[in-house]
Amino acid sequence: MKKIMIAAVTILSLLMLFSCAKKEESAKVYVFATDATWPPLEYIDESGNLTGFEVELVPMIGEKVGVKMEAKNIPWDTIFAGLANGQYDGVASGVSVTEDRKKTMDFSTPILQAGQVMIVRNDSKVKGAEDMKGLRVGVQIGTTGDLVLDDYDVTRKQYDDIGLAIQDMLNGNLDACVCDSLIASDYVLANENYKNRLKVAGEPFTEEDIAIAVKKGNSELLGLVNKGLEMMKADGSYDALKAKWNLL
Repeated sequence: MKKIMIAAVTILSLLMLFSCAKKEESAKVYVFATDATWPPLEYIDESGNLTGFEVELVPMIGEKVGVKMEAKNIPWDTIFAGLANGQYDGVASGVSVTEDRKKTMDFSTPILQAGQVMIVRNDSKVKGAEDMKGLRVGVQIGTTGDLVLDDYDVTRKQYDDIGLAIQDMLNGNLDACVCDSLIASDYVLANENYKNRLKVAGEPFTEEDIAIAVKKGNSELLGLVNKGLEMMKADGSYDALKAKWNLL
C-alpha cells in the first residue's frame, strides 16, 4: 500500500509539473520590436497609442496560431542588435529583405512589397532618381534608403527619424528625402500637415520585399509567423487589414 501511495504521489507530482509547464508555455508572449516612426506601418497616434498595420498584424498572427504576440516600440538604431541579443523575439518594422540581413536574421514570407522613392517639395524640379546627382538628400539612418545612397553621388544627411528629415527639407536644408514608398505615400497622400507641400518624384528606383524578421535559427517562431500569415491570407483577414491601412 505504501508503495502504491508513493507511486500515486509521484505520478500526481509529475502531472502537476507537466500542467505548470503547459501553463507557462501557453503564457509565453512573443515580443516583436517596431520603430514607431513609420506610418502607416507603425506610429504613435494622437492619443499616445502604438498603432499601425504591423502593430495590428502581429497579434492577429498570434491569434491564428494560438499564441500571444505583441509589438513593442524600439528605436531603429538599436533594433537589430536587440534582436541578436535576445531582448525580443522578432522585428516587425517595415524591414526590407536584403542579402546582408539574411546573414544575421531569418525572414517570414513577404508581407508587403515596396521600393525606395524620393520625396521632394511641391515646387521642386527634380523628376526622379536620375536627377539625384549633387543633391542634398535626407534619410533615416540604417534604413534601406540610407544604404542605397552608397550608389549615388549625393550629399547625404542621416536622421534618427524620417519625419525629421522631411521637416528639414521643408525648412530648405535638403533637396530631397529617400524612404520606402509605403512611408512616402503616407507623408504625401495622407498627412494633412504636408498637404500640397510634398510630392513623390518619379517611380520607385528599387524593388524590395518587406517581411517580419526573427533571430537567426529560430525556426519554431518563424514557422508560427508563416503559418499565421498563411491562415490570414486564406480567410481574408490579411487583405482586410491592408485595406484598413490603405495598403492596397
